[in-house]
Amino acid sequence: MAEGETEKEYDTRKAIEELRERFQGLTTALKESPQSPLEASLHFCQEFCQVLVEHAGRWKTDEDPLPLLEVYTVAILSFAKAASCLSSECENVPLLLEKLALSCAELLLLLPHHVPGALWEEFQSSMKLAHSLLQESGSTQLCLLAVLAQQDGVWSNTTLSSILSNQIPQIEQVHEYLELEGPTLLNMRIKHLIKVNSYRPVVLHTTNGAHVEVY
Repeated sequence: MAEGETEKEYDTRKAIEELRERFQGLTTALKESPQSPLEASLHFCQEFCQVLVEHAGRWKTDEDPLPLLEVYTVAILSFAKAASCLSSECENVPLLLEKLALSCAELLLLLPHHVPGALWEEFQSSMKLAHSLLQESGSTQLCLLAVLAQQDGVWSNTTLSSILSNQIPQIEQVHEYLELEGPTLLNMRIKHLIKVNSYRPVVLHTTNGAHVEVY
């Protein structure tokens, strides 16, 4: 146990290390598999899901969301590192990757406004690398997470903060923000805000008298 580390923090760190090792073991088995590329990929996806569910089940989203963020961060990067060995004929590969990205994004929206710096930096660097690795094979499933990773926090965007605090930003800033977020992430934010009763529509007036309603 490291100096100043609580027992809970130690248990979490060891669990994440074990998870990383198990994913590495799956990737090694994939590379050395005597099965056909398609069969090996199907088996990898099945085993990957089992390991992820087993480890993620150790924590509850409403009680310990930060360890779960570590789990998803390790899982996504591990999957991206194995992607070059997965068969393009395996339909489970893009489906699993998309599910990972959406589940991670949903978790991020639930996190407290301040995520510990080291954890957020790990998420940022991991998503940048994972997105880069997957782009080499033409995969874009991590675009949503890559957008979040560019920012200082899940809710830290200045234009978003202005809207949520009932301030009216410049319409150009709103357009830039909407283009950056994209429809999927924006809709996820809206659903989250409605769920926690924090949603208020904002009408932004342009100089020519028209208006844009931000939902």
